[in-house]
Amino acid sequence: MDFRTQAFGVAVAGWWLAIAIPGLASGEANLHRGKQVYEKYCLACHGPQGRGDGATQFDPPVADLTSSEVLMKPDSRLLRSIHDGRTNTAMDAWKSTLSDEAMRDVLTYILTFPR
Repeated sequence: MDFRTQAFGVAVAGWWLAIAIPGLASGEANLHRGKQVYEKYCLACHGPQGRGDGATQFDPPVADLTSSEVLMKPDSRLLRSIHDGRTNTAMDAWKSTLSDEAMRDVLTYILTFPR
């Protein structure tokens, strides 16, 4: 392999890494922001790992975010629950408090909870 072929290969690899790494970094940032949102707004009710065992209790109880009932719902339905709240429960609508991006970030974080 001559020098030009090697240089081209290195340039292509560098270009690919320059594109791939920012995506990973932004994903990690979204997860970090989601954790911050969760800790600020969700932790008191849903608990540290989303099991509905937070310090604040309600009747009916808050959702266990690790349950199969919750996990079987599509992300769009879970986002709607965050956005609009849930009728006849303590789950408030967060649409006036959180941006759409913050709601997506917190859902991304919630989906990392141990099952």
